[in-house]
Amino acid sequence: MKRQNIVHLTQTALMTAILIVLGMIPGIPLGFIPVPIVLQNMGVMMAGEILGPKEGTTSVALLLLLVAVGFPFLTGGSGGIAVFAGPTGGYLLAWLFAPLLIGSLRQHFGSRWSWWQEFLMIVLAGVLFIDITGSLWLSWQSHIKLTAALMSNLAFIPGDLIKAGVAVAVARQLRRVPVLNLG
Repeated sequence: MKRQNIVHLTQTALMTAILIVLGMIPGIPLGFIPVPIVLQNMGVMMAGEILGPKEGTTSVALLLLLVAVGFPFLTGGSGGIAVFAGPTGGYLLAWLFAPLLIGSLRQHFGSRWSWWQEFLMIVLAGVLFIDITGSLWLSWQSHIKLTAALMSNLAFIPGDLIKAGVAVAVARQLRRVPVLNLG
C-alpha cells in the first residue's frame, strides 16, 4: 500500500473517531422540535474542510454505516437503522453530502481564501445545506408545515455559526502542520 493511501486511510479513521467522540457529548434538547443541538455537525463540517470531498465524505459515511448497523454513536447514544426514519433522518442524510460540498468548494476555489470567505463557504455548504435538508425531512416525517420546520431551525443558527467558526479555525491550524499533509 502506498504511503499516500495509508495517510488518507489514517486521516479518515481519525476523523471518524472524532465524529464518534463528538457524539458522546450530550445534546441540548430544545423542546419545541424533536431535534437537539449537537456537536457532531461541527465534525461533519471539519471533515469536508480538513480531508476534502472524498475522504471527508468517506469518514461521515463510515460513521453513518456504523450507526445504521446499531452502534450508539449519535448524540444521546442512539443508533440503529430506525434513526434514519425519525425526525433527524434528513439531517443525517445531509451530513453525508456536506463534506462533499464543503471539500469540493474548497478544492475548486482554492486555499487562498480569507478566514471570512472560508467561514461563509462553511455556513452555506454546511450549516444552511444541513438545516434546509433536515427541515424538508422533518416537515415530511413529523407532518408539520415546511415553514414551521424551517423556522424551528433558527434556534440552531447561533450555535451553528459558532461551530462553523471553530471548524474553520481548527482546519486552518491543521493545514499549517506539514507532517499532517492536509492540502
